[in-house]
Amino acid sequence: MFNTKSKNSSILKKFLIINFILMVIIGVLTYLYINSVQPNLIKKKTIKHTQIIENTVDHIKRLDIKFEENDIKNFLLSTRFLFQNLDRVIFFNNDLVLLADTDTFDLDPKAFSRSFDIIEETKVLEDVDENNSSTQVFKNKFKDSISKNLLEYENSKNLGKPFTIIEETYSQFLLITIKNVKIKDKNIGFLVVAENANEIRAAINERKNFTTRTSIIVVLVIIIFSIILNKYFLKPIKNLVDYTKIVKEKSKRKSNIEILKKRKDELGTLSKSLDDMTVDLHKRINIAENFSTDLVHEIRNPLASLKSAAEIIRETEDRSQREKLVNILSHDVQRIERLITDYSQMLKDEVVMSTEKMKKIDLKPIIESVVDDYNNIYVSKRGINIDLQIQDKNENFFILGIENRIEQILANLLDNAISFSQDNTRINVKLEIKKNNLVILKVIDQGRGFKEQKLERIFDRFYSNRPDKFGEHSGLGLNIVKNLVDLHGGNVNASNNLKNKGAKIEISFSQA
Repeated sequence: MFNTKSKNSSILKKFLIINFILMVIIGVLTYLYINSVQPNLIKKKTIKHTQIIENTVDHIKRLDIKFEENDIKNFLLSTRFLFQNLDRVIFFNNDLVLLADTDTFDLDPKAFSRSFDIIEETKVLEDVDENNSSTQVFKNKFKDSISKNLLEYENSKNLGKPFTIIEETYSQFLLITIKNVKIKDKNIGFLVVAENANEIRAAINERKNFTTRTSIIVVLVIIIFSIILNKYFLKPIKNLVDYTKIVKEKSKRKSNIEILKKRKDELGTLSKSLDDMTVDLHKRINIAENFSTDLVHEIRNPLASLKSAAEIIRETEDRSQREKLVNILSHDVQRIERLITDYSQMLKDEVVMSTEKMKKIDLKPIIESVVDDYNNIYVSKRGINIDLQIQDKNENFFILGIENRIEQILANLLDNAISFSQDNTRINVKLEIKKNNLVILKVIDQGRGFKEQKLERIFDRFYSNRPDKFGEHSGLGLNIVKNLVDLHGGNVNASNNLKNKGAKIEISFSQA
């Protein structure tokens, strides 16, 4: 269920969910870490207190101090160095009667502690009552708490082991350690040591504050990054998706692809490429639709002729008439076959043109090879000689192109020129470079020339103005030439040869 929802979620939601999960994990680990800090620090303090208690017991044993009020007070006076790092030391006898308390014992304050902040009377007095003996009230509460804890300790299974108590107020963190005093395997009283361990609270608060600040900064960074991610990346991507949906659904809704194309980053480049691909796809679709329509129209005429001839041949018994009808049938079949063959070739060319890569090629050897092939065929067959004229045979004619497509261009032009030429004539092929760095290829024949007023029509699909040879040509040869020249970024023009009769086709390529 969760996987399905996460897969269907947007990138922004996934990003926020992942960051939320990471924040929860970090929060839990931080919480566990902070909770482990206090016990570790308390444990260190407890070990120190235990060592002091054990040293005190050793001194009591060695000095043979009786666990009575006067002896304990004298012991405190003589061994104050034992408790110099503590804030408070309290002795109780076995009946939980207070024997000595450094807080009430009249001693030099420097002898025992830094300062026992928790018993700092001035602050306590402010909280309890500024006009009464609040110090005594606080002390009584503290003693009651110690007495209660001593009673619990005496009756617990932990008797004989150090027992640690934490007393917290709004401003202090008091650590109290209780341990029974045992001499000759007999419990003679209890020793309580107290230390103001505000550094523990400070360490914990410091870590809490650091964690809180870090969490706030991380949350702000995530929010800012999410806003930037959404504004500059996710929204444009969503707009691109909407654009593809508009194209797919052929919707009339407006897209903001033009705004995206103005961007100077990778998304702008992607938007331009996507829009160019879409425009190119539309062109190809339109070309395919028009091409199919034209092909159907061209095939319809010979099919109608075939149908009529087939109906007539069934009814006629005249041998000569039947032969004419058979010739018509054969002619129409050949025409349909030629149309389909040329159409298939054009479709293959479309596919090849979209997949083949341009490279730097020299036109001179390509043109020489095609001209030699045609001379080998048509000189002996029809006496038609193809004369190749190269401006400078030592010069290279480099262009960016596809070698076999250049061969196809010249082959189609020669086929067209030969079909218009009479036997024993000449066709000139010229290759030259103009001053504007254009490589020019010309094919000039001695045929009838072009009769069309608008010569650009000869490059249209299925166009053929040959009433005397109707059906022998598909009308696709020059159209294929035009498409291949456009693929190479060149230009093709047709004109009549003014000096002599015949036609001239001129193609220009950019020099590489």
